[in-house]
Amino acid sequence: MRPPYLKVHPRFKLNGFPISFKDLDEVGYSLIKEGEPHEQIVGHFLLDWIDYSPILRVRTSGSTGRPKLISLKKQLMVNSALATGEFFDLKPGDSTLLCLSAAYIAGKMMLARAMVLGLELDLVLPASNPLLGNTKTYDFCAMVPLQLEAALEQINQIKKLIVGGAPISKKLREKAQLTRAQIFETYGMTETITHIAVRKIEQTVCSSGVENSFIVLPGITIKKDERDCLIINAPEVNPETIVTNDIVKIISDTQFEWLGRYDNIINSGGVKIIPERIEGKLESVINNRFFIAGMPDEKLGQKIVLVVEGEVDKVAFLKKLKSMKELEKYEVPKEIVCVSDFIETENGKVSRKYTLQQILG
Repeated sequence: MRPPYLKVHPRFKLNGFPISFKDLDEVGYSLIKEGEPHEQIVGHFLLDWIDYSPILRVRTSGSTGRPKLISLKKQLMVNSALATGEFFDLKPGDSTLLCLSAAYIAGKMMLARAMVLGLELDLVLPASNPLLGNTKTYDFCAMVPLQLEAALEQINQIKKLIVGGAPISKKLREKAQLTRAQIFETYGMTETITHIAVRKIEQTVCSSGVENSFIVLPGITIKKDERDCLIINAPEVNPETIVTNDIVKIISDTQFEWLGRYDNIINSGGVKIIPERIEGKLESVINNRFFIAGMPDEKLGQKIVLVVEGEVDKVAFLKKLKSMKELEKYEVPKEIVCVSDFIETENGKVSRKYTLQQILG
């Protein structure tokens, strides 16, 4: 009997053409031989999916360290697809758009969802604005924040949109709330086969009184360790308990507030500071890309530094920061460092680690 992950829904379509299980081999080879680079990646995924191995090797994004290959069971990817379909009420024949690279888990799961749920999937170049020149309406899509920002004027063409890969800025959240699209920010990682928690972008205050808390999907339990980092138990997508480096505040059995990354914590004069908390306060006053970091200091151990991409008037801006009532005294950067370009990971995320290494020589 054919394993469940090798069963393709009869309503599945790719770029408007019905595709059965027996077609995947030919379609995969055709995309590899004749397709554009992003289509060739899809072709390789299709061939990997039907090779009868129960395992798929997936590369992590490298957001917090070097990219690595991990093994995921295809059946668990099917479970994830079914959970997403149930949560977002996706039905056979619904139209979907793949505008992320299929080299990473988010793009791979759009393909898996389409095959498992019987969705009609269109492939487009994973560009900054994937809707440019496209007038079609889609029931479901996944994007990163950069794509959402670029496609805001056309985002009403998408009925339900999930956004992940990086936190959504306060500015972008406010702009996106003015659209008719149902937009959800997601929390997840390769090890959890994309999202295990979501929050509506128009949400301002949840029932617990905490702004923008994430709600976990059914069948998932959460707690935190002694570092205040999130621990995830999601047996349907990963049989092992996942210990993350994400600092959180647990609101309830099903809700948590994301505070920042344990890897980024700054110890300045004995005070532990979460950079992401400061960054949230600075979003409204900085137009350039930026992040808060700790740099060596003889007196404090680490001093808080504002790292900005591009040029700013450092003297004037430091003066402005010192006058901000939102910032605690210990949160005010001691220095501003400008760099021409941030170093990015393979899939376009800012690499704090390697950008800092470049600054420090």
